[in-house]
Amino acid sequence: MANNTQSEDVTVEKRAVKSILVSQPEPANQNSPYHMLAKKYDIKVDFRPFIEVQAVDVKDFRRQKVDVLKHTAVIFTSRNAIDHFFRICKEMKVDVPADMKYFCISDQTANYLQKYIVVRKRKVFTGLKTAKDLLEIIKKHKKESFLFPCSDIRKDDIPSFMEENKLNFTEAIIYRTVASDLSDLKDIYYDMIAFFSPSGIKSLFHNFPDFKQNNTRIAAFGPTTAQAVRDHGLHLDVEAPLPNAPSMTGAIELYMKENN
Repeated sequence: MANNTQSEDVTVEKRAVKSILVSQPEPANQNSPYHMLAKKYDIKVDFRPFIEVQAVDVKDFRRQKVDVLKHTAVIFTSRNAIDHFFRICKEMKVDVPADMKYFCISDQTANYLQKYIVVRKRKVFTGLKTAKDLLEIIKKHKKESFLFPCSDIRKDDIPSFMEENKLNFTEAIIYRTVASDLSDLKDIYYDMIAFFSPSGIKSLFHNFPDFKQNNTRIAAFGPTTAQAVRDHGLHLDVEAPLPNAPSMTGAIELYMKENN
């Protein structure tokens, strides 16, 4: 990815932001906060996923020796987990029992379940937003045998909690998170790049091992992403969420108000 040719010790805080690369898919809603930000400040905002999801095939899944039907509950933390869990079941011709319980990290995740099941006929338990919220609910169902379908890259909070509380659970890797091919961005420069996970940072250096930040501003959402930015020797200019800006767009707008 191209960079300004000026030296890396240039002070960037007071340089205007005219172009932003968001390392996620473009929102379908043209009235999304990103589109509104671009219109309000007359800037260029492009979208490009830095990571991709690859399915784990049935052969690899079987190597994990996971028996879905030996579990009475499933923990879902994302839509990807839901999609690939039911894909695996379909490919293995496993009929998920009608009395299976589902523990979802948020209402959005729980609502997505309707793509595969009739929610009113099942038992669905929902956290408010975070894994911590969901774990408080799981505590009340210690007799269940939990299945945790996830990616090869995931946070440790849920597995650690299950082990610490001696709950019966099985972790099953059903999809992988891999770096996208960003080679077409080699000669393109952006004033700011927005990251949402450590995997996004990893993808940047996978594609551009010699990446130099120079005058590119870096925005990161969440503490683990911010730490990954620092671990790679980059300067973090925008860290979200903030008390007065809980969203990435809000934090970016605060930065732009000071610098544009």
